[in-house]
Amino acid sequence: MGAGALIFGLLCVFQLSHSSSDKDDFTKVRAVNLGGWLVVEGWIKPSLFDGIPNGDMLDGVQVQLKSVALQKYVSAVGGGGGNVNVDQDAASTWETFKLWRVSDSEFQFRCLNGQFLTASNQDVISATTDSPGDSETFYIERNNTLLHIKLLNGSYLQVTNNNQLTSNHRSQPGWGDDMATFQMTIAANNLHGDYQLANGYGPAQAKAVLTEHRKSFVTGNDFFLLSQNGVNAVRIPVGWWIAYDPDPPAPFIGGSLENLDRAFYWAQVYGLKCIIDLHAAPGSQNGMEHSASRDGSVDWPSEVNIQKTLDVIKFLAQRYADDPSLLGVELLNEPSAGTVPLDTLVSYYKRGYKIVRSYSETAYVIFCQRIGNADPMELYEADLGPTNTVVDLHYYNLFDPYYEKLNATENIRFVYEKRLPQVWALNGAKGPLVFVGEWVNEWNVANASQIQYRSFGKAQLEVFGEASFGWSYWTVRCNSVHWDYEWNVRNRYLIIV
Repeated sequence: MGAGALIFGLLCVFQLSHSSSDKDDFTKVRAVNLGGWLVVEGWIKPSLFDGIPNGDMLDGVQVQLKSVALQKYVSAVGGGGGNVNVDQDAASTWETFKLWRVSDSEFQFRCLNGQFLTASNQDVISATTDSPGDSETFYIERNNTLLHIKLLNGSYLQVTNNNQLTSNHRSQPGWGDDMATFQMTIAANNLHGDYQLANGYGPAQAKAVLTEHRKSFVTGNDFFLLSQNGVNAVRIPVGWWIAYDPDPPAPFIGGSLENLDRAFYWAQVYGLKCIIDLHAAPGSQNGMEHSASRDGSVDWPSEVNIQKTLDVIKFLAQRYADDPSLLGVELLNEPSAGTVPLDTLVSYYKRGYKIVRSYSETAYVIFCQRIGNADPMELYEADLGPTNTVVDLHYYNLFDPYYEKLNATENIRFVYEKRLPQVWALNGAKGPLVFVGEWVNEWNVANASQIQYRSFGKAQLEVFGEASFGWSYWTVRCNSVHWDYEWNVRNRYLIIV
């Protein structure tokens, strides 16, 4: 059966068996995400990071250090909390350290278990400090991949013949087989968010870079173009620091609030609705760059950070509740199933719902599913709120080895045969409406033709158009063109009717 015949048959079955009469007066959302605008994602616009000194040594970069003299790796025994040895032939998790950047040449090294390398124990380096200070801050002298690591007092780290790491090298080392020379390997460099940008440039330069970016990346003309190309709403990712504008906590840079205000103005001018999406919460809810994680850690599920997050929701709800362009408030984007317990998330969602309702009886309150191994039905069983609630699903034929083996036809059939029944099942569940809040016309199919992309886009538009609340494309523009909504529409890779 062809894809078109398949969808027609399934839709006929649906129309006979599923009633949505209670939603007949609801105009479905056809939205585009304004990703990479008020919350930075480096892959969307890589040039934002081009001017950062030592730009490959940003916060969260994972490094491994090998003694040039001994040809052994520095190892935090047990992942941290005790001794540091230089005795491993190969590097694994104990030998991998996350950078915390203090300046373009000063860094702290965080171990697997969260402790930092420290020189607080006389001349012997250990991994026993939870909160870094001067004794955990090291000055890096660099010669390509070779490093000298110096304390603030001028002494250098060196290895000893009995495989210790000490800080008692008092003179300037050379770059040969010196006991104070280390070879750095970058094991991972996948965080390019607001934290990395702001802390990488420093306050003054970061402000200049972000001010220009926010002014030019999304403009009123984009709202006009979207309104002319099948879109009736925008989903706007924001970071928690927006509530502290114009002077948010370091290293974050103020100015996003005035741009969100401007977005609401443009939306009103061009007849669009706005969904405010809290994309980055205090402490990070998923450890990714788009939640502004410093080093990949997930520290959001603490009462202190949850209360801060609720304060941000209160700020946003209070500020925009009476704006005619407000459609909804999304309480949290993509909490991680692996690190955010369901009961913690449900409690937060219920409290957030009450806050939004205290300012608006009509704004939709949107609850994002947990990403990872989580069934979105868990949110339908949680009784999150009685009126105008929505569950947000993110559907990508990416980010999983399963999709890497699918060809174009198999990807398209997957959308019809797997996604569609799930959307219908959730449509039929009691409670929130269904929102496919992120999807994209991209896949792992090499050298796909324009016709194949069109077919894939058509399948997703048809299937996600069945969601009772609607859909939102990721994203408005992007360095990777198939993620770029405006490029897809302009070049007719995505046909919006």
